[in-house]
Amino acid sequence: MKSATSRLAGLDLNLLIVLRELLRERNVTRAAERVGVSQPAVSAALARLRRYFDDDLLIRRSGRYELSALAFQLGEQVEAVCEGVERLLATGSRFDAATSRREFTIVMSDYAVAVLGQPLAAAMNAAAPHARLNVVLARESLAANITQTIRVVDCVVSQATSRFRIPEIRSAPLLTDRWVCVVAAGNRRFGEESADLGELATATWVVPYHDDAEFPSVVPVSRQLSRLGVRPQVAVRVDSFHAVPYLLASTDHVALMQERLARECARHLPLRILACPTPLDPLEARLWWHERHDEEAGHRWFRRLVLGAAQGGTPVPVPPADGSGAESRHRHG
Repeated sequence: MKSATSRLAGLDLNLLIVLRELLRERNVTRAAERVGVSQPAVSAALARLRRYFDDDLLIRRSGRYELSALAFQLGEQVEAVCEGVERLLATGSRFDAATSRREFTIVMSDYAVAVLGQPLAAAMNAAAPHARLNVVLARESLAANITQTIRVVDCVVSQATSRFRIPEIRSAPLLTDRWVCVVAAGNRRFGEESADLGELATATWVVPYHDDAEFPSVVPVSRQLSRLGVRPQVAVRVDSFHAVPYLLASTDHVALMQERLARECARHLPLRILACPTPLDPLEARLWWHERHDEEAGHRWFRRLVLGAAQGGTPVPVPPADGSGAESRHRHG
């Protein structure tokens, strides 16, 4: 029986690229167009792949191809292998965004998606039409395991917390925002321009990611409510920032929200935005990544794309990854 190493040595790695496109397209002609070779060449490659795996892979039924059971299993694996090979070959070399088929993974909250998603997706589509963007919505489990998360993704968008005290982590300032109080347009329990502490203390609240057992928690809204001296009477709890205004708009509750998100939602929901009674800490989101990505060309390009999207699409130069300039090792005092 051949060893795994000898079997790998006997496989033309170019076949993996053909296999990936065949499994994606389920069509020999379209796969040939994506790889940039002739249809007969892809048909020959499919024949070799069938011999190698001892499986039909693509099964013709009713005039079209369907994936075999083994092909379904291979689909996710071949995507990961091809991406890994592309990363390997890109290391230390020039990155060509216009032709790259690399996938970039970024973790962020639904608030960050609402603020950053559209310009980031537009910039990615324009500059790297063949690359893929994998947006992973942040959950408490991801934040709690940031040491593991930061090693397996490209970037994380988050405010700084004690959980980011990791020696090998890098960061750059991404965007700023401020906290505002938000009520339904018809809620007359509150003033026209600002809320006072008495009103907030007796109000009922819509609060994202609230934990009754731990107050204040590491969640940004919880910390800011604590600064106001308000322990909220929670009427609605939801694991989403973006859902808050929808659960607020037809009630007499109040919520503490990021101003950018509040103003965007107020364009199509009946909401009033009020100033907080006392100044709160500004919301300062940063872009985080593992230091092993510092000099990798594709990753530097992606960081520049994200930073530019946060500034309205303006290109952002990537400073040296030596701790100087905007990029730095994050240190807590």
